[in-house]
Amino acid sequence: MLNRMKLKAYAKINLGLDVLRKREDGYHEVRMIMQTVGIYDRICLTKQQEAGIRIRTNLYFLPTDAENIVYRAARLMMEEYQIKGGIEIELQKYIPIAAGLAGGSSDAAAVLYGINRMYQLGLSLEELMEQGIKLGADVPYCLMRGTALSEGIGEKLKSLSAAPDAWVLMAKPPVSVSTKFVYENLDVEKLEQHPDIDGMITAIENGNLYQLADQMGNVLETVTIPNYPVVAKIKEQIRQSGALNVLMSGSGPTVFGLFDCRERAERGYEALKKAEISRQVYITKFYQPNHRRKTAEEV
Repeated sequence: MLNRMKLKAYAKINLGLDVLRKREDGYHEVRMIMQTVGIYDRICLTKQQEAGIRIRTNLYFLPTDAENIVYRAARLMMEEYQIKGGIEIELQKYIPIAAGLAGGSSDAAAVLYGINRMYQLGLSLEELMEQGIKLGADVPYCLMRGTALSEGIGEKLKSLSAAPDAWVLMAKPPVSVSTKFVYENLDVEKLEQHPDIDGMITAIENGNLYQLADQMGNVLETVTIPNYPVVAKIKEQIRQSGALNVLMSGSGPTVFGLFDCRERAERGYEALKKAEISRQVYITKFYQPNHRRKTAEEV
């Protein structure tokens, strides 16, 4: 059995996000195109003889108890499968927090995957995803990764062909956005435009980046942008740098632009830094793991 594992937990963006209706149970019915990108947190799992879950992190303000989804992921696996002993989790956070990038969900997914491997539980990807939904709607996708269609409340997933390569310029302003606040203030009946999710799937299948970019859309912008105007400022800044299209990811506030040229993406990066309207700025690419072979990536 493995006693120690190092893992990468990758961020995601939403290339398309549509909300179809509010369900009677209070959840929203969504259709989304999810895409993994090359920004990641690092997680190290170490078995302990003494019972319990211990978390160490590089960010002083992160909780290290049951308020942290990573803790809950470890507890879920240890209780569900009656694992003896304890585990130490070292979490190095690099994905922006409360940013619409599923950083916490990806961390939880990595812990589920890692404990499954370390303790040789033999769970399939599908079985891990069934556990993941207990922690949050994005966790099953963060186990699957790659390019995927997400439906229902986010738990119905279909792996798609790999999206065509693109450079991704990402920026998070110095604000945090509550997903709960955004969905509570979304009036689905008043939405005037919806992204063409089916058209995006066709573009992905055809490997057509330009068609894909043209059809990107996120209905949650109708709530987030009026409440956080800096999101619109960043979108315009990235657009002026020559992006094929610019979109907010998830409930925000992170904004990303797709580029077919690294040089333009780099110029956009420098312009964003100079404008001083973003706290964190990154250039990355779509990440396409061989997720049919692995879930979280071991290093």
